[in-house]
Amino acid sequence: MFRKRNPILERLWSRGLDGDVLRVGLKMRWRRRLVPSRRSRASGPTGTLRQLALAILVAGCLGCVPQPEDAVVVYSAADREYASPIFGAFQRRHPGTEVVPVFDVESTKTVGLVARIEAERDRPRCDVFWNNEIMHTLRLERQGLLQPIGWDIPSDWPADLRAADGSWVGFAMRARILLVNREVLTDPGAYPRSVLELADPKWKGRCAVAEPLAGTTATHFAVLDHVLGPEKAAELFAAIRANAVVLSGNKQVALAVSSGQVAWGLTDTDDGLIERDAGLPVEIVFPDQDPEGLGALRIPNTVCVIRGCPHPRAAAALANFLVSEDIEGRLALGPSGQIPARPGHPQRSRAQGEQEVRWMHVDFHPPAQRWPELAEQLRRLFRGS
Repeated sequence: MFRKRNPILERLWSRGLDGDVLRVGLKMRWRRRLVPSRRSRASGPTGTLRQLALAILVAGCLGCVPQPEDAVVVYSAADREYASPIFGAFQRRHPGTEVVPVFDVESTKTVGLVARIEAERDRPRCDVFWNNEIMHTLRLERQGLLQPIGWDIPSDWPADLRAADGSWVGFAMRARILLVNREVLTDPGAYPRSVLELADPKWKGRCAVAEPLAGTTATHFAVLDHVLGPEKAAELFAAIRANAVVLSGNKQVALAVSSGQVAWGLTDTDDGLIERDAGLPVEIVFPDQDPEGLGALRIPNTVCVIRGCPHPRAAAALANFLVSEDIEGRLALGPSGQIPARPGHPQRSRAQGEQEVRWMHVDFHPPAQRWPELAEQLRRLFRGS
């Protein structure tokens, strides 16, 4: 229908109306079922196209006028295969409300969605941001771009997993793990036990880590910088850069381990589970479990409502749905094996099983505040620029 170049639609695209927003505009236009006048019917395809373009433009002006609560736009850093069934469940529980997801691009990860929210601050298009980590949510919090809401969570929800003003909540955590190839390291007594062993010369060229400039590896390095102190952390990072095989992402680390290219690597529980579920010879090791060790780091998903969003009531409903006991249970049992944050949740993560794990407890705010400076240091170290 729109294969020919059309200046009206091109102007709409140039104003930043992406496919998801255009689709909402189309749906809202047809829901009204306006009967065309004789003049518009007589005008043929050109008149119809102009009416349609005008309807899309009006729908696209999110924030210009109040929008009906029949749609909620969610920017999702959670993977499509995990998030889409959950959005479907929300729509079944809230008939008449459509969830319009906008997913991140693997190359830019969460950074791309956060930059988009920042660019749209004067006229938000996003209602709910489902982030698969926490650092960039805190960045949005510092800029005042999040709307505090009432959360349907227990009063004993972990204090480090919720904002004091109610602007975000952390839930469904992934753990940072050591993934070991059992056929390369046949003796469990020889398995690595600490994240710090990435810098140990005995593992030179035999261990792997993702480039720490985005995603959970960036968060992990920021936490290490905070816990160890900048000077000691800088020495550690330089040693890791010289010692470990550096790959583009956590998935690539897991693949390198499962294929035997390296003996072990630092990755996330969800990436490790994919390889284990495929029947490959890998073992999940929770690091730093000695009494004097750092403990294993958990990185939560976070959910928040964007200040000034077009659909605030539907946004609050979806945000609370995501942190519900049902959804945390689904994520714990699902392919990603995420760890519930809800105190006393009856479901344990299938990644953890019955194993008791000593966790690292972290205030993520200081690492998030230092991240811009640390990111430049890590970029020079790992990319030489």
